[in-house]
This record gives sequence, structure tokens and C-alpha cells, in this order.
Amino acid sequence: MESILAQAKKVAEEAEVYVVSSEETPVHFETNRLKHIQSKQSSSVALRIIKQGKIGYATSSRLDDRQGLVDNAIATAEFGTEAKFELPSLTSYPQIDVYDPDVEAVAIEKMTKLGQEVIDTITNHTPGILCDGGVTKAVITASIINTRGGQVSYKQSIFGFGVEGQLIRDTDMLFVGEGQSSCHPLLEPESVTELVLRQLELAKENAVVSSRQMPVIFTPNGVASGLIAPLMAGFNGKAVLEGASPIGGKLGEQVFDKKLCIWDDPTIGYRPGSRPCDDEGVPSQRTPLITDGAVANFLYDLQTAALAGTKSTGSGRRSRGGLPTPSPSAFVIAQGDTSFDELVQEIKEGLVVEQLMGATQGNVLGGDFSGNVLLGFKVENGKIVGRVKNTMVSGNIYHLLAQIAGIGSDARWVGGMLNTPSIYCPSASVASK
Repeated sequence: MESILAQAKKVAEEAEVYVVSSEETPVHFETNRLKHIQSKQSSSVALRIIKQGKIGYATSSRLDDRQGLVDNAIATAEFGTEAKFELPSLTSYPQIDVYDPDVEAVAIEKMTKLGQEVIDTITNHTPGILCDGGVTKAVITASIINTRGGQVSYKQSIFGFGVEGQLIRDTDMLFVGEGQSSCHPLLEPESVTELVLRQLELAKENAVVSSRQMPVIFTPNGVASGLIAPLMAGFNGKAVLEGASPIGGKLGEQVFDKKLCIWDDPTIGYRPGSRPCDDEGVPSQRTPLITDGAVANFLYDLQTAALAGTKSTGSGRRSRGGLPTPSPSAFVIAQGDTSFDELVQEIKEGLVVEQLMGATQGNVLGGDFSGNVLLGFKVENGKIVGRVKNTMVSGNIYHLLAQIAGIGSDARWVGGMLNTPSIYCPSASVASK
């Protein structure tokens, strides 16, 4: 890294080198059986320079190709955008625990046994169901240095497992599934299997809903699959800067229900989305986004923050070797004090959405979503009475979240970067045939 930086300093006013390496071991299951086990290693280096006030950028999987990396960065700088930011100087970083050596020590045999145990529990409960799944462990190392003296390196472990089940009976197809991830080893499968078995129990009977506006409860998985993408897009500092966010000019205003509080917090220990700094070397921090329904902040990287006349929130993230863009790390929605069962009991007729499919294909920046209910249940007189089929749910998150009937006390992590409870919306558009 130092030699690449030294080479870049000869031809540019500013330079930054970002190196990430990973070792991943996934164990994959298909149709109830072990499919394959493999181990993958990868490394990449990215060089960002500022030459004559413009940004140049290059990336490579070859850490020894110093001159080629520098030459490519110089070539792109000629057509690059104007740099408005300064690279961070040497600073201190919060101590965020994201590495557990026990993850590396988990044997492949143990991972295989864990995955098969989950699948066997589900297939014993529901004969005929076909399950795909996986158990994965990974270790990632990220390092950043720049010409202003900024320097940071950290190591992260990730362990995750999940399962998806498909049950086909004549023309009826039922889909269930659940997963977990952490920086710790996850060797107790009960939390996943219990949720899947609950889904299967609730889906034993079919029910029909009418096409109209009705109350809808989005479970944590339902929130993740339907509401989060347009919500995150609205708080993206780049979208705000470009005038594409519906809430860009509403900082400090009451836009959402007062029950709603959301923040981004990469300082939470042992979460896959956490880290001591972002991918530009800016220290991580907790950033309130919605406080009692009011818009509190937006997420910025260095460039968008400079263009907006504010400071980076430590939200710069690189994807597939690209330039940093503002992105959330650990998105947290504050839970309420009402249990899921109590939320259901308040509904005379409505819908519980466990999983939406294709909900983000509409005008995501405008807050719209519309998706097929991959897994959902009808509620009658305060009770779940069966699974719905051939049903769609649509709406606008800014309208839905402006009036929230209740927030559950059942918050949990969905994937590595979202912690959310169930959210009860009093009126959403439901279409069924």
C-alpha cells in the first residue's frame, strides 16, 4: 500500500489507497441435501487521486501492479468530477468489536451438520417440502492510507446461515424462509427453525382477502422486503443533493408518525454492518435519521457532504470496486411496547405481510412500493386465519409511515444491516384475485 501511495504522490496532489481482502467458506444445500462446499479468497486494491482538482480512480485485483494502477487513475482524472473534499488526516477511531476468532475456528463438518439439522427439522415437520440453504463463514480485512497521514486497518468476521423452503401441492406453491448473521458463530439453529415452523403452521389453511384499503402489519421480514429500500433512498445524501429525495428539503420537519425513530449505527458491536470507520477512513458514528417522526439527518460521504456544505456522517461505502457512495451500515428502527399478538388482536380484518416479492421495481426514490405477497396471512377478528395467495400490496412509504397504528416489541436483525420490529399501518392498498 505504501509503495502505491508513494508512486501516486509523484503525480497527484492527493491520493488514497484502499485494500480489502476476504476469505469465505460457504456450505450450500439444495433440495434438502448438501450440494457443495468451497473456499474463496479475493483481494482488491483501489486508488483514488485528486489531480488538478479532479478525481481519478482505478481498481485492480493485482496488488503488485503499482504503475498500471497509477496510470489508470491518472487517465480517469482527466474526465473526473471536481473534488470538493479533503481526505481525512490521522485520527482516532472508536473501538468497535467486529472480529471473533471463533468464527475461523468453526469446522466445515460443524457447518455442514448445522445446515442439515435445520433442514431435517423442517422436513420432519412438513414432509414433501424442498429446502435450499447455506451456512457461511468469512473473514474480511480492510485497510486505508492516504497522503494526509490518514491510516486505519481492521478485521471483521461474519457467520451466517439461512434456509428457504418450497412446498408444492398441485397448483399451490408455498414459500417460507428465515436466516441470521453475526460476527459471532451462530451454532444454535432453534431461532431460525422456530420461525420457519411458525410460518408453516400459520400457512396450513388458505384464506381470501378482498381488494381494498385495509390494515396491514409488516413483520420484520415484511418491513425489510417492502419498506426499507425506498426509505433508505430518501435519506441518501446524494439523492438529497440532486433534489431527488422527497424529504430533502424537510430537515427538522415532522414528516413521519411521532412513534417512529430510526438511526444508522455502525458502532453496534458484532454486527456485520458495523465497523470502526467507513470506506474512506472517516470514524463511524451513530446518526439519528428520524427522531419522534421528524427528519433529523441524512447520510453523507466525503464528496456529497462537501457539496452539501456539511460533514460526512461516516457513511461512505464502496461496492464492487466503485467509488464511495453514501450508504447505511446498521439501520435501526426503534421498537415499541406492543407485542405482535397484541397488534394482530387490534385488527378486525386485515393482512400480515411476511415477505413481498418485487416490491422495489417501482418509483423507489419517490417512496413507492408494490409487490406480490410471497408469504402473508389474513387476519379476522384479531386472529390469523390462513395464508393468502394471488395478492399484492402497494403504497407510498411516506404516506404509510405518516400514520402508524402501532410498532411491535419484536425487533430483530434481518440480514446483517437492519434491526426492525413489526409495523402496523392502518391503511394500505391490497389487491387480490
